[in-house]
Amino acid sequence: MKLLTVTVPCYNSAGYMRACVDSLLQGGERVEIVIIDDGSTDDTGRIADEYAAAYPSIVKVVHQENGGHGEGINQGLQRATGRYFKVVDSDDCVSADFPQFLDRLSECERHGGVDLFVTNYYYVHADGIGDRAINYSNALPEGRIFKWEQTKRFRVEQLLTIHSCTFRTENMRESGLDLPKHTFYEDNLMVYASLVNTERLYYYNSDLYRYTIGREGQSVQEDVMKRRYMHQIRVTEQCFTTARLDEIDRPMLKAYMKHELFIMLGISTLYARLNDTPEAEKNLQEMWKRCRAFDEKWGRYFRYHSPLFFVNISGKIGQKFAVFIYRLANKVVRFN
Repeated sequence: MKLLTVTVPCYNSAGYMRACVDSLLQGGERVEIVIIDDGSTDDTGRIADEYAAAYPSIVKVVHQENGGHGEGINQGLQRATGRYFKVVDSDDCVSADFPQFLDRLSECERHGGVDLFVTNYYYVHADGIGDRAINYSNALPEGRIFKWEQTKRFRVEQLLTIHSCTFRTENMRESGLDLPKHTFYEDNLMVYASLVNTERLYYYNSDLYRYTIGREGQSVQEDVMKRRYMHQIRVTEQCFTTARLDEIDRPMLKAYMKHELFIMLGISTLYARLNDTPEAEKNLQEMWKRCRAFDEKWGRYFRYHSPLFFVNISGKIGQKFAVFIYRLANKVVRFN
């Protein structure tokens, strides 16, 4: 059995996927790389097949009709033989610390394994401005296996994402993960739904994942996110209805999941309001109604008794304030 399966969803990735796959090959035989050719119309499939021929014990290729990023993850998880599972997008890569990361993962296995292995990720902007790491050292103990009770509060910009998370494969399968097809931002659901089954964690303070920002047409570009705001709303609703917060019996896990819902509800609000259309406003209010229908207490808390109240104020004043907050946050953090 391999130590780690890495799934690489690809759609028309011929221009940049080699850097991604080459960085993963640093892991040698400890790693299984599953490249998902998601109905590409360029040379993605041919390049993937070249890697499979050159590294038959490491690289697998799946050619499928276009199903979107989430379906690529689904197919990778179905075929994974590694004890642990990670997703690396085809326009991203891992750093030279990848072999050391695998050493730490192996060490965890020798001590009974972990459910969630966390590393930092590093924003790499196409224009070279604002590159920075998302680091978790203030919130997570370093260099040892720990439980949620040993964690501290996360800062607002600190989210556990596919870039920072490596999950025990069996735990992900037990969560019943089945990501929706043709839906963007579904990786938030992948992480959130898997958290419920996590008890043992490990944090390696390394900027392992190199997250590329600024590629034309990327799903996190502002104009793209504005057009696809309904994808964000749907994923946020699915996360909200995955688990009832008051049924989470580990206080620090509950605190983190509350933090993640706060951020996701905020993102859905900001991108809906950036559209500044009656339809987007209607869809936003419907999101809040459905959240309150599932869990009145927490739906009402987020909408009316958290800072999200201010970006959800009705009318032009609220809409302008939401746009102002978005511009300010992006200036400080530069997330697209």
